Amino acid sequence: MPKMKTSSAAKKRFKVTGTGQLKRQKANRSHILTSKSRKRKRQLRKDTLVDASNLPLVERALARR
Repeated sequence: MPKMKTSSAAKKRFKVTGTGQLKRQKANRSHILTSKSRKRKRQLRKDTLVDASNLPLVERALARR
């Protein structure tokens, strides 16, 4: 059986941390920023980890399993 290809979209969106977890950017910071508070926009800058419920899908897209 051939090797699984890594999804190009996934490889651009996720990074692996030193401990093997997956980092991602938060959503909702691309447009219509005038209606969002300064605090909300500041909190959206930070990276966060992929939730456990989405981890199998993301790992499959990255061909990690």
